[in-house]
Amino acid sequence: MVLDKIKKENDIKELTEEELRLLADEIRQFLIEQISVTGGHLASNLGVVELTMALHLFLDFPQDKLIWDVGHQAYTHKILTGRREGFDGLRKYGGMSGFPKRKESDCDSFDTGHSSTSISAGLGYALAKEVTGEDYRVVSVIGARPLPPAMAPRPSNTAPPPTTPTPPAARPPAPLFPEPETHDRQPPPPGAPPPHDCPPPPPAPPTP
Repeated sequence: MVLDKIKKENDIKELTEEELRLLADEIRQFLIEQISVTGGHLASNLGVVELTMALHLFLDFPQDKLIWDVGHQAYTHKILTGRREGFDGLRKYGGMSGFPKRKESDCDSFDTGHSSTSISAGLGYALAKEVTGEDYRVVSVIGARPLPPAMAPRPSNTAPPPTTPTPPAARPPAPLFPEPETHDRQPPPPGAPPPHDCPPPPPAPPTP
């Protein structure tokens, strides 16, 4: 099995293109078999297998920071960072958490479990490295559900511009809810046709 070659973080970078295709299938089969026994989040993790693999090919762990929102879809991340054996105790007392936990691995950058926090956390890491002079990349993974609450877009609207150039993955995104544009609308001139091709109003009834 290709999955047996994943012993620790960054091992995925040693695989061939064909092995990567097989690895995605093996991860899905592993998750189905394990979660059917222990319970846990299945659909959300089956949907991000390739995404997680691509991020692990791009990032260098544990130096780079990968933040999940909400965090329940991080099972593939746990597998690719050498925690496959911990799935027997998934979500059990004393066992492996169903969410990222810094005490569990240096590859977990943020203890998640509440939605809409990934952008704020990622922005904090991006700005902190400008103060400390560290060199790492930051990626926040957020889906459609955590995005609408005000907690998610708030940091993108209020963040100060970085003082030094940062990689695209660490730059705060553009405001999600910019101020709407205002237009001065003038009344139509007398006798002008109604807008949007509306039919004219019916004639007034005759006066008795």
